[in-house]
Amino acid sequence: MKKALSVTGKIAAFLGVTVGMILVALILTITLICHGPSESAKELFATTILETGQLKFLANVFLSKEELQEIVDKNSLQDMDAEVDTDLINTEVNKEKELIEIKKVSGNNFEGTMMIVNDPSKISLATTYPWSEYGKELGVLVDDAGAIAGVNGGIYYSSGNKGGRPYGVTVSNGEVQDISLGLSGLYLIGFDENNLLRIINLEGMNKAAVEKMLKEEKIRDAISFQEEASDKNNHFVKLIINGEKRELNGMGSGANPRTAIGQRKDGSVLILVTDGRGKNGHLGATASDLIEIMAEYGAVNAANLDGGSSSSMYYNKEYLMTSVTFYYSNSSWRLPTAFVVKDN
Repeated sequence: MKKALSVTGKIAAFLGVTVGMILVALILTITLICHGPSESAKELFATTILETGQLKFLANVFLSKEELQEIVDKNSLQDMDAEVDTDLINTEVNKEKELIEIKKVSGNNFEGTMMIVNDPSKISLATTYPWSEYGKELGVLVDDAGAIAGVNGGIYYSSGNKGGRPYGVTVSNGEVQDISLGLSGLYLIGFDENNLLRIINLEGMNKAAVEKMLKEEKIRDAISFQEEASDKNNHFVKLIINGEKRELNGMGSGANPRTAIGQRKDGSVLILVTDGRGKNGHLGATASDLIEIMAEYGAVNAANLDGGSSSSMYYNKEYLMTSVTFYYSNSSWRLPTAFVVKDN
């Protein structure tokens, strides 16, 4: 018995020392990144970590508020006030094309999957409404909706990976399920009754104004994401509007897993998910990466959706792209909303 306890103690001590050494090495590495000779490494670390939900506190540990804001100001996206011109899109469906095409994409620091949906009328929003404390994994949302494919949707309360309630505006099959306007920089991203992708700034609107807009614009399925560049958040929405690429300041953004959506001139919808945060050895995709990929695939309009650990894609009962978290390596975080594709 004493021998067993001795062995157990030695193992515990070894594990403790190992974990301690890893933490020390991590602290030294981040310190070197933030205060070493490479300005670009420091800027990439700061812009990347500020986009995370759970780890952004690390930026404030190693850099001052003033340093962070200076970095964000140097590496953000320029303002883009242009609104979507719906006359540029033709939503008459080509019946000869397959409903869904899957393409693999890659860059210097990421790999991803592009889902091309050739009939935009088949895309809708699946939700867990009425909201509860916990959301559902993407595969469950897709299967429960009777759909064949889907990706994570908009921004949501993500504390503790509960995923029970979205932020902003949520519309599913024409039903307004939520209007929560507490965050700054909210945008509506979704589809109207003419199957056109809409990207609408909600800043300055109250609930009554939002309700009026949803009715006038005939929004049928939509979520929200946030546009804010600060030392607390570094989020962006618009990527391409009316064929014009958004211009960048410096690197534009950090590198992270991403989910983005766009629409071509012929009405087909582009849905992109990329990996990152160490998964497959990759840092992730930047705003510039998303813009260039969407432009390469012919997007007239494109927007960034919620990313990071939420980024996931499900098709034909399997995950094509999954969460970066080890526990969810063949699943997803719990979500309140998902854009899904039905074949009926």
